Amino acid sequence: MSTTSSEHATPDSGPRPDDERTLTPSSPLTGVVPVVPTIFHDNEDLDLPGLRRVLDYLVDARVDGVCALANYSEQFSLTEAERDQVAATVLEHTAGRVPVVVTTSHYSARIAAQRSRAAQDMGAAMVMLMPPFFGATLSVSAQGVIDYFRTVADAIDIPIMVQDAPMSSTPLPAGLLIDLVRQVPQVRYAKIEVPFAADKLATLVDAVGDQLVGPFDGEESVTLLPDLDAGAVGTMCSSMVPGELGRIVRDHLAGRRDEAVAGYERLLPLIHFENRQCGLRAQKILMAEGGIIGSERTRAPLGPVSPRTRAGLVELAKRYDPLVLNWGR
Repeated sequence: MSTTSSEHATPDSGPRPDDERTLTPSSPLTGVVPVVPTIFHDNEDLDLPGLRRVLDYLVDARVDGVCALANYSEQFSLTEAERDQVAATVLEHTAGRVPVVVTTSHYSARIAAQRSRAAQDMGAAMVMLMPPFFGATLSVSAQGVIDYFRTVADAIDIPIMVQDAPMSSTPLPAGLLIDLVRQVPQVRYAKIEVPFAADKLATLVDAVGDQLVGPFDGEESVTLLPDLDAGAVGTMCSSMVPGELGRIVRDHLAGRRDEAVAGYERLLPLIHFENRQCGLRAQKILMAEGGIIGSERTRAPLGPVSPRTRAGLVELAKRYDPLVLNWGR
């Protein structure tokens, strides 16, 4: 499938930053940067052609970047060899059309640094990492977090995004994040997707906004509007309706808050259904419904949603007529 915008209706014809730019403090990544799902066949083998179709759909949705191997990519279900296959496929197939963020989280600072260096060598524009943790109880101290990110930064030249997510048992209070940004200058982005995200974002922007060029919202954009009002410059959502979310972000950044509010209020029921009823499976369900991918399979033990929930998602999504339901038809 080619990625000519004339072939598929796109949600926004407005300007987007230069796709092949180098990310710098004066030219940071902003806008909508969806997590790319890892696509599987029904037998749970990797479906790389399906992944390439997803990438073409995302480019046609006028996203500002993509993120591979994140939690919504089911990175925790992949072998190291499969991680390399997915990263290589994403980077080769995007071919500079949009910047690529690669998630390189690992408990070991050594392995995280190696993963990050490999991602840079493959062409990643940025890496994203959660703080080191393992399970519900194995977390690290504040100084351990700073040392961990410093180890990763010493191995690469590209920017780092720190992911503040509920999955991690290592807490990242605002004070620690401020210290991290000040002490590890390559940490220029932060994805905040924890309770009370807006207040944390506002605190970070007030304290280190000159260094933290990319405060981002997450968690499927379920708190997008308050997070944008707090100073977020982008959202890292799922791949379900990124084009529609991108329009909201661009309206807000351009000072068209009323339009952003209207767009957010209209889309929120669908985002809320995704966030609370389906999780990462929602994007695959709608991609399969829209003919983008052949299978909505997730790897066991993560099973499908109930038929009732699936039907509810599809029925709700059809009311919005999103690109995800039309691109592959």
